[in-house]
Amino acid sequence: MPMASLPLPSITTSTTPTPNPSHSTRRIFAKPSHFITHAKRNNRLRISCTAQNQNDNAAQNVETSKGKVDRRNMLLGIGGLYGATNLVSTHEASANPIQPPVLDKCGVATYSNLKDEEQKIDTCCPPISDKIIDYKLPPVFGMKTRPSAHRVSPEYIFKYNMAIDRMKRLPKDDPRNFMQQANIHCAYCNDAYDQPEQGNLKIQVHKSWLFFPFHRWYLYFYERILGKLIGDPTFALPFWNWDNPKGMTIPPMYMDSKSALYDPKRDKESFPPAVVNLGLIPNKDPLQAVSNNLTIMHSEMIRGNSSAFDFMGKVYKEGSPVNPGAGSIERGAHTSVHWWVGDPGQPAKENMGNFYSAGRDPLFYCHHGNVDRMWTLWQYFLPSSKVPDKRITDPDFLNAAFLFYDENAQLVRVTVKDCLDNLRMGYDYERIDLPWLDYRPPPQSARAKINRIGTNAPFAETLFPLKVDKIVRFRVPKAVKGKAHELLVLENITVDTTKLLKVDVFVNDEDDNVTEIDKAAYLGTYAQVPHKTSATNSMATSSIQLKLIDLYNDMDVAGDDDIVVTLVPRHQGEGMTIGGIKVIRDPSSPAATT
Repeated sequence: MPMASLPLPSITTSTTPTPNPSHSTRRIFAKPSHFITHAKRNNRLRISCTAQNQNDNAAQNVETSKGKVDRRNMLLGIGGLYGATNLVSTHEASANPIQPPVLDKCGVATYSNLKDEEQKIDTCCPPISDKIIDYKLPPVFGMKTRPSAHRVSPEYIFKYNMAIDRMKRLPKDDPRNFMQQANIHCAYCNDAYDQPEQGNLKIQVHKSWLFFPFHRWYLYFYERILGKLIGDPTFALPFWNWDNPKGMTIPPMYMDSKSALYDPKRDKESFPPAVVNLGLIPNKDPLQAVSNNLTIMHSEMIRGNSSAFDFMGKVYKEGSPVNPGAGSIERGAHTSVHWWVGDPGQPAKENMGNFYSAGRDPLFYCHHGNVDRMWTLWQYFLPSSKVPDKRITDPDFLNAAFLFYDENAQLVRVTVKDCLDNLRMGYDYERIDLPWLDYRPPPQSARAKINRIGTNAPFAETLFPLKVDKIVRFRVPKAVKGKAHELLVLENITVDTTKLLKVDVFVNDEDDNVTEIDKAAYLGTYAQVPHKTSATNSMATSSIQLKLIDLYNDMDVAGDDDIVVTLVPRHQGEGMTIGGIKVIRDPSSPAATT
């Protein structure tokens, strides 16, 4: 049942920059148990709003009616930790961040349908403007709170529906028009833009460290446009709370066929009461689906990540080929929701099931609201004892830039460094339980079974390169005997980007039930939403690494020289080849330097 809407404070629409924006202390706090608590605080924790901000007080202190308070304390609740970002990138600065596209050189976007037939789209390119403004974040006088889509009031639904309806009624050449906004995703993701001065190298905002920043800016302007259209600058987009059992169905307001929020191009199998399938696992048991989902969330947010790049995505700079490697959420839950919602009766599983068309479903922005929320939680809420250091200081990350049209139809240039702090951008998220936070599968002793299957399993070196089109099990030598800090590295993952591809990774799995992943043996996944890489070649190569120490702690591996790895493809047919697999010492672990 929808809950009463919560009053949202007003927010200015001024574009005058301010060096130290004042944040309202008005927050929507849940019960103390809804916050992540951590007894000890790391004195090294810092919050960096921008790369230029070298003043700790300016970064950490927030102006309130009570004077200046530490931003973290303001967001603690009782004992909670609104964490910090303190990773210094190990990558050398090369002063060549990805630059915004040249709009008048926007080309034809391409994609492939489910029959592997290439299609071209001539409508992805935005209107051309002769003036580009360097965007300055406006001062924040009141914080917008993005609500859980399952908990909104009828009044909110009416307002939201009206905003989308008005967006759809804008002239077709208005850059704020619904289809023009949807085409932003198409152009940035399906081959329409070249990297300036880099020949035929394309711009791609997926499968790299640009994934979270690009989509944060995308939702930011989309939200402001909707607010402008209904004359309410406090309007905040909802988020689909698919990481919580109470939100694991499509939110009801998107299911009204008479609403502007409805999209007929959705998989009927995903309609409520169907539970979202974050693992794309063939299982009709809703209770098992919920358990699988929570296991996946714990793995992608905490258990499998060793570095900031494991979560954010791999380094992507000017002159680099596209698709260097996706972070854990992007290649996991994010991809699965896209594919789960898209209509299998459409040529390319439109709308949500393909990058070029995903923005045509209003549910896309609700889905990505939760993706952005995951970044916020990872940045500020998760205790440092559970996650790695998080700040990336590489100038090529901070100075990467995009072009968007703002709520006044002005073409603006934005940078990554200005979107690292959601509060500085004027919005926050409703506080919701995080049931996946400590959802680790129970420890299991797999030694007896593994000794039997391990005797017959071949060593990985005899199998790779490996086409991943069926379940395969093999042994991989450990770097160190016992429960050492190690990483499982999947190297040279070469994929056809036009296909849905997904493979799950298990270690020392004691059974062959591939519909259950809520067990200690589950390590992580690789998956992608179909898209086009280039007009001449749809293949891309990347690698991923998965942290092993938590899995080791949950299993009996103390005396083992090898681990037994099982790869379980969730896709049909070919399209993915893995060049090699190995176990290495975790370089981010203190033990690696001893």
